[in-house]
Amino acid sequence: MVLCLAACASRTPAPVEDRTPRPPPPVVSLPAPPPVVEAPPAPAPDLRPQSYTVKRGDTVQKIALDHGLDYRELAAWNNLENINVIRAGQVLRLTAPPTESASAAASAVQTAPLKTVPSLATGDASPAPAGSSGTRTNTETYKSQPKAFKEPYSEQALRDAQRGGTAAASSPLPPEPIPPVIVARTDPKPAAEPPPAVARVDPKPAPVPPDGDEKVDWVWPVKGKILTGFSEAASLKGIDIAGTSGQAIAASAAGKVVYAGTGLRGYGKLIIVKHNATYLSAYAHNKEILVKEGQQVNRGQRIAEMGNTDADQVKLHFEIRRQGKPVDPLRYLPPA
Repeated sequence: MVLCLAACASRTPAPVEDRTPRPPPPVVSLPAPPPVVEAPPAPAPDLRPQSYTVKRGDTVQKIALDHGLDYRELAAWNNLENINVIRAGQVLRLTAPPTESASAAASAVQTAPLKTVPSLATGDASPAPAGSSGTRTNTETYKSQPKAFKEPYSEQALRDAQRGGTAAASSPLPPEPIPPVIVARTDPKPAAEPPPAVARVDPKPAPVPPDGDEKVDWVWPVKGKILTGFSEAASLKGIDIAGTSGQAIAASAAGKVVYAGTGLRGYGKLIIVKHNATYLSAYAHNKEILVKEGQQVNRGQRIAEMGNTDADQVKLHFEIRRQGKPVDPLRYLPPA
């Protein structure tokens, strides 16, 4: 019996395992990061000069075309009464004149002088008017106090002065209030840590590609065979497109007609459309001009009929100019 009891006492109890199902960790949905907005590209710097010196053979229309401007604005900026009268050596400004200086507006602002209030210590404050309500001013209180006087030195005067100072020092002061003490109650048992959260991040949206500076949606002004391509070295400022007399010519992009006439030598009947502050397009050798200066035109709108004015054959001479400088139109037009 003793051996059996010893054997039973040496056995260790079986471990108790808690098989209660635990809830899954909560899924915390984190807010999606803000979309990355790329800053729009900075506008291309304006490389055009601020002024131009007139040369022999120049016209206001030619100067404006070479600098991507409206010739009427150019004439207004330089106070030209007759756009057909300019002389060699004359300096023309190529930008709008400055507006009224802000200093003129600032000079119209008047500054009021500051009012000074006399100090009460000087005794210059005027007494309150009779019949007015309110407490007595500091000045009146000061005047109502007895004046100090000086006594000759003596032992009795010294004792009186010491008694007066002791009495003033021994006057009881009101006790300062004691702020309440706030005791924070703490739980001796640490709080159970929550199960780890599973973060879920929403997918990052794709950034929106920015547009180019002064973007223009170009179309072909006319369909036909290209006779001559652009060549900066050979001073070919555009492309020549063959066609038939009277064939419709369309605006290559929306814009404003800034010139329509025959004032530029070598272009015949010419139309210039300004699309924005950077680009303009030119359409030369037309048979008929169907638009007027200052008119707004849409992309693909019929603006002229093909011809051979000031040219050896029927064709359209087409140019695209960026800040007045000719560029290759084939780099901007869609594939034919």
